[in-house]
Amino acid sequence: MEDRGQTIFVAGHRGMVGSAIVRCLQAQGHARILTADRQSLDLTDQAAVRRFFAENRIDQVYLAAAKVGGIHANNTYPAEFIHDNLVIQANIIHAAHLGDVDRLLFLGSSCIYPRHADQPMREDALLTGVLEPTNEPYAIAKIAGIKMCESYNRQYGRRYRSVMPTNLYGPNDNFHPDNAHVLPALMRRLHEAREAGRDSVTVWGTGRAMREFLHVDDMARSSVFVMDMDDALYAANTRPTLSHINVGTGVDCTIRELAEALARVIGYDGRLEFDASKPDGTPRKLMDVSRLSAMGWRPEIGLEEGLRQTYGWFLENQAHIRG
Repeated sequence: MEDRGQTIFVAGHRGMVGSAIVRCLQAQGHARILTADRQSLDLTDQAAVRRFFAENRIDQVYLAAAKVGGIHANNTYPAEFIHDNLVIQANIIHAAHLGDVDRLLFLGSSCIYPRHADQPMREDALLTGVLEPTNEPYAIAKIAGIKMCESYNRQYGRRYRSVMPTNLYGPNDNFHPDNAHVLPALMRRLHEAREAGRDSVTVWGTGRAMREFLHVDDMARSSVFVMDMDDALYAANTRPTLSHINVGTGVDCTIRELAEALARVIGYDGRLEFDASKPDGTPRKLMDVSRLSAMGWRPEIGLEEGLRQTYGWFLENQAHIRG
C-alpha cells in the first residue's frame, strides 16, 4: 500500500485534471496534498519554482498544470501554447530533480501523435509522422515533456512517468464559448440554445471527425494508478525511450454522435447544423489502451453517464463559469 504520509504536490490543482487528482488522492486517504495557486506561485518563473521546491519537502509531483484549449485557441495563440507549456514543464521537472523528488507524473495529450497515425494510436506511433497543424505547438511541448522525463530517468535514475490521456471532460472543465474544447463548448451552446428557445445550433466542421472521450475522474484514477505502480510492472510494459502510457476508453464516436448525445442529455430538440467551412482537426483520434489494460486498469464511467454528471455540475456552477 502506498505511504499515505507522503507530501504530494499537485501542480495545476484548480484545473479540471488537477482538481480531479486532488479529489482522488483525498478519497484514498492522502492528507498531505500540497497546492499553490497562481498568486502564490508563478510556474513560469524558474527562480520561484526552485524556491518552492527548496522550501517544501516534496515526495511526489503530479504535473497537471498546462495551457490548454480547443482548435480556435490553439490557432489563435500558438506562441503562448508552446512557450508556456515548455517553460512550466522544464521548471517543475528540473526543480523536482534538484529537490530530490524521485517520483513525478507528467500529463500529456493524445495530440502528440501524427495526424494520420494508424488507428487506434499505439504508444510507438510517437514521432513517426507529421503532427496535426492546428495544435502542433502544443503537441511539440508535450512531446518535449515526455522526453524530459525519460532523460532524467536515464541519467539520474528518477521515476518520472508520463500518461497520455484522450479527450477529457468533467467537473471544472473550461466552458468558455471561444476557447473551450469541443465537448464543453457544445454543452454550453446547446444549453443556451435550449434556454433561449433557438430552433438550431451550428456545430463546427462536418460532424464526421471521430473522437474518444474520457471522464476526468477516470483520468485521475488512472494517474494515481500509474504513479503508484510497482517499478517491475512499469518496466515490463514500457521502454526507457518509449515510456509514456495511453489512457482512454478505447471507444470513439463522431462529433455528430456526440452532439446528438449532448442534445438528449440537455433536452434540446432543435436542429443540429454542421458548418463544413470550419476545420474538423485530425480525422480520428482513438487511443490504443492495451498497454494500460494489461497493467490492470480500466475506466468506469460510460459516455452518457459522464455527460449527465457533467451537465449536472454545469447547471450547479453556472454563476462561476467564465465567459
